[in-house]
Amino acid sequence: MTTVYEYITEARRANRRLFFLLIDPDETDADAVHELVTAATENGVDGFLVGGSLVTREKVARSVRLVKAATDRPVVLFPGAAQHVVPEADAILFLSLLSGRNPDYLVGQHIQAAPVIRDYNLEAIPTAYLLVESGGMTSVEFISATRPLPRSNLDIAVAHALAAQYLGMKLVYLEAGSGARMPVPDEMVEAVSRQCPLPLIVGGGLITAEMAAEKAMAGATVIVAGNHFERKKALKELRDFADSIHAVGQ
Repeated sequence: MTTVYEYITEARRANRRLFFLLIDPDETDADAVHELVTAATENGVDGFLVGGSLVTREKVARSVRLVKAATDRPVVLFPGAAQHVVPEADAILFLSLLSGRNPDYLVGQHIQAAPVIRDYNLEAIPTAYLLVESGGMTSVEFISATRPLPRSNLDIAVAHALAAQYLGMKLVYLEAGSGARMPVPDEMVEAVSRQCPLPLIVGGGLITAEMAAEKAMAGATVIVAGNHFERKKALKELRDFADSIHAVGQ
């Protein structure tokens, strides 16, 4: 059975791009979740992330079960804290907020989560989580009490990505934040992708298919969108996002 990490790395080797949808566990309406996930699967979404900053373990578990009941695509935990680890998912992004200097989000939460991940036999993917300045304070910045990387300084972003590589991490996630005013700059995506060999995930503030395609063209392997598709009128854009992302590299 192919692991989620192999799924991502195989896409990178083949120069393919993947479109992942982020599901907010605060969405408690089962019918709404089923409609969104079913539509996403039918319209080319390659996988799902489930997680948020201010959610309970019960909501995370319920969301994962709802998503898995509506799709055959990978469902991956995107945890905000150790208590968000649940056994129902296919894998977990073992996120270290490497852009910040808060020890709790660098390693503290991880020590609490590690025995649980082991007992659940979850696939853990060590991931450098790099928060990037996006024009306003995001939930991640506030909750973690850390400052984002300056969006105008590419060298700092590249240095953090290289540090992740040398520390043995397997993925880099450039994040503008949920509902970001500005997404991660294309120049930063390109610089990190070119100078660091790890598969690159990019998310935050992507509200058009064109913006998503730009991140794919700049070198992101996985492009993540979330808030935009919580509105029913945006569901029709799922195919546009997927097709624009998948067209890159073909």
